[in-house]
Amino acid sequence: MQVVQDSKQLVNWFRSSAPYINAHRNKTFVLMLGGEALETDNFQHIINDIALLNSLGVKLVLVHGVRPQIQKQLDLHGYQTAFQNGVRITDEKSLTLIKQAVGTVQIELQARLSMGLANSPMQGASIRTVVSNVVTAQPIGVKDGIDHCLAGKVRRIDVEGLKIHLDMGSIPVISPLGFSVTGEVFNLLAEDVATQVAIDLQADKLIGFCSHTGVLDEFGELISELLPEQAQLHVDLLAQQGGDASGTLRFLRAGIAACKAGVTRSHLISYYQEGALLKELFTRDGSGSQIVKESSECIRTATINDIGGLLELIEPLEKQGVLVKRSRELLENEIHHFQIVELDGMVIGCAALYPFKDEKMGELACLVSHPKYRRSARADNLVEHVERKARELGLESIFVLTTQSIHWFRERGFNFTNINELPAAKKEMYNLKRNSKVLLRKIS
Repeated sequence: MQVVQDSKQLVNWFRSSAPYINAHRNKTFVLMLGGEALETDNFQHIINDIALLNSLGVKLVLVHGVRPQIQKQLDLHGYQTAFQNGVRITDEKSLTLIKQAVGTVQIELQARLSMGLANSPMQGASIRTVVSNVVTAQPIGVKDGIDHCLAGKVRRIDVEGLKIHLDMGSIPVISPLGFSVTGEVFNLLAEDVATQVAIDLQADKLIGFCSHTGVLDEFGELISELLPEQAQLHVDLLAQQGGDASGTLRFLRAGIAACKAGVTRSHLISYYQEGALLKELFTRDGSGSQIVKESSECIRTATINDIGGLLELIEPLEKQGVLVKRSRELLENEIHHFQIVELDGMVIGCAALYPFKDEKMGELACLVSHPKYRRSARADNLVEHVERKARELGLESIFVLTTQSIHWFRERGFNFTNINELPAAKKEMYNLKRNSKVLLRKIS
């Protein structure tokens, strides 16, 4: 029985992921994989998921970090370096050790991405990886009176070279080392490299793996979506709490910079959570936090194309007797009265406003939130949206007829009234069998 249930869940998940599979095909994603991720038991699962994305036609660029691996090399040789504003001061000796760490990580990544064992997720993957000098760098120089030596910053990215590799189906693997026009090697910040690659490539997504599931609010709950301005508030807070050593902080800064420069979405997911990458990309709820130029969720007036989504949303409540049943034909005729909440093409909330202009009243009806999203403020947002629409129409109050949501409306300032206060046309339609309570709120 459990096998049957698991099979049904797999089929349902695969069907629901189909729109995302189609949407992501031939898109360009830049992955930021910090050196910390390579130290976890979940590393091979991340590699498997990267291979799956490649097989689904996603163009991938992998930028890796090496912070823990560099520190191991330094400790092994009894050598330490200082940091200035999160940047490692890099002299000749430390650069030699950094090169060794980078080489080891590059080889490890290429080896993992080359696996093709039978009975494994990598079977038949045949992934081609490319390591090339696409990053031109320059020295940071002297900053705040401190010579950063061979620590550098990105000068430019060879976009055309990267595009050639991507068009051939290869995954460019980019290290946090850059080369100058004079032949020098500079130690760079991996997040700076990934950000600039995403910006210059005009990538569709920048995805960073960090220790946390994403950005958390003051109660420790995951924030699934932030605008750049909202994300900056968390950067300021994290900077006070954890400093530049925080992987979440570094990747969050990168995501903000990328979004402001035109990358549509930047994602932060956990390198500890198995399947985090797939869940983030192929489910509506995702697994981490995303920084977006504009919200992927909106409230708008429904159109005839939303009928299917509306019926799917309200039919369960109609069967329970919470809502009055509406036929498809009735919905089609009244569709212009409906406002919907849309998330990634799915209708997750709705409300209708029926105006009675002579009495300057409006009926708020069919207020519904999808079961998975009822703990959020979407219903409140819909009520506020409907109120704004009512004011625009010159209405002075809105009323509801409800049998089971009385307290919810009472908590939001709706007060009991009687049937006689309803507009004449609505009074004639009142269903005595349902015996709905009438509540009203002034909005003028």
